[in-house]
Amino acid sequence: MSNMLALDEREIVIDRAADRLAYIVLAFGLLLDVAYRSLARADASWDLLGLVVLSGLVSLAYRLRFGVRARPVLTVMVVAAVVGFIVAVAIALVRPNF
Repeated sequence: MSNMLALDEREIVIDRAADRLAYIVLAFGLLLDVAYRSLARADASWDLLGLVVLSGLVSLAYRLRFGVRARPVLTVMVVAAVVGFIVAVAIALVRPNF
């Protein structure tokens, strides 16, 4: 491992941005897959949905551990949970045979 090159600040910023974009694509891809399986095929996808929720909780725990401001992240998580609950109730009322 000693032969690895040290990254400069620009490369670190780009690397972190790439990881952030990859996480966003993965999280929303999983959410779309869960929605499709649930609405189109009537399959339960709790395992995939659990991965999305768990990744958010791990991110929040990591921020809290190192003392980074987690209040905005926590606010977004609560708003997303409330919006998700409202959408779930609306879907349940429209399609009561679930």
